[in-house]
Amino acid sequence: MPSVLPDGEPVPDDGSLPASALDGAGERPLAFYLHVPYCATRCGYCDFNTYTATELRGSGGVLASRDNYADTLADEVRLARKVLGDDPRPVRTVFVGGGTPTLLAAGDLVRMLDAVRQEFGLADDAEITTEANPESVDPTYLAELRAGGFNRISFGMQSARQHVLKVLDRTHTPGRPEACVAEARAAGFDHVNLDLIYGTPGESDDDWRASLGAAVGAGPDHVSAYALIVEEGTGLARRIRRGEVPMTDDDVHADRYLIADEMLGAAGFDWYEVSNWATSDAGRCLHNELYWRGADWWGAGPGAHSHVGGVRWWNVKHPGAYAAALAAGRSPGAGRELLTAEDRRVERVLLELRLREGVPLSLLHEAGLAAAGRALRDGLLEPEPYAAGRAVLTLRGRLLADAVVRDLVD
Repeated sequence: MPSVLPDGEPVPDDGSLPASALDGAGERPLAFYLHVPYCATRCGYCDFNTYTATELRGSGGVLASRDNYADTLADEVRLARKVLGDDPRPVRTVFVGGGTPTLLAAGDLVRMLDAVRQEFGLADDAEITTEANPESVDPTYLAELRAGGFNRISFGMQSARQHVLKVLDRTHTPGRPEACVAEARAAGFDHVNLDLIYGTPGESDDDWRASLGAAVGAGPDHVSAYALIVEEGTGLARRIRRGEVPMTDDDVHADRYLIADEMLGAAGFDWYEVSNWATSDAGRCLHNELYWRGADWWGAGPGAHSHVGGVRWWNVKHPGAYAAALAAGRSPGAGRELLTAEDRRVERVLLELRLREGVPLSLLHEAGLAAAGRALRDGLLEPEPYAAGRAVLTLRGRLLADAVVRDLVD
């Protein structure tokens, strides 16, 4: 089941923010994340806030239904308009994630987007993305999304090998994600991403190379490649604990990452974040870049997290509780925290170090600067950007990014 929410102070019933949250808002982009919490089945590695029909049966009634979900989420978008008041910013990016957003009708996703458009307006060059399960879309569905304003789509591919997909409990067939890229291109999508996962128990180096080759051959302009993280409480964690499948170690993850960087680089993809590669600047996922750079975003939907001007909050997790709060005219927020200046500094270092542009050395304290000097000498930071006042990870540094950043935030 999904992981637990963090602790925090209560969110006011009307969702109001401290006046300081909108100080300087005009200098920050505004984004929306729209969470769709439904899945046809639960993948064994997943601990996201998602629910199958079986998990919802009897626990949410009509309030948890997929049928009226778009209208419920639109209610939160209208709440956001009230909370943000006369904030004039048009929305720069919208990202529909899940779960499996494409379990909803394409018209429902378009109506959710329309709620943002009507309440806030969209920037002229707004990036509008949805995640999609390869088996839950077809050319007609994709054409409807494109006509409704979506211009970027991300397909969950994970692997090209059937036995790897089986361990992950993925339901699509090998080859279907690649076909989806062609269908999305035909529908008019300029930007298409494929998500891959490496380090699945039973996956070999050759399996991973085959997955990368299939992804590149499909013709996306963006590839995300993530190491498998085995979260406690998931089906995969239980299988590993029972000895049914082996656990992959960090050395294997490192080898797979090097393979990915080599193959993607040879195919014309450049890394711009530790786990993300694109064929051009236009192909980069701007929505995620806004997260990494500390922009303002409103997360609508059960369990969604938001951040505006140093205030971070999160919604109740269950779709029934979420819908009931909005139906009663209350914010669905479950808790929030006000970030201190030091909190925000630390988060900038944690997130921006992962980017190709790196993080300004001026953000580091004395101990962090000393750690940066050691990282430079150890070949973990690039010398030229360092001389210009920025910490930028080398390839070896990307392999050890978590350890490097822990030292730099001291």
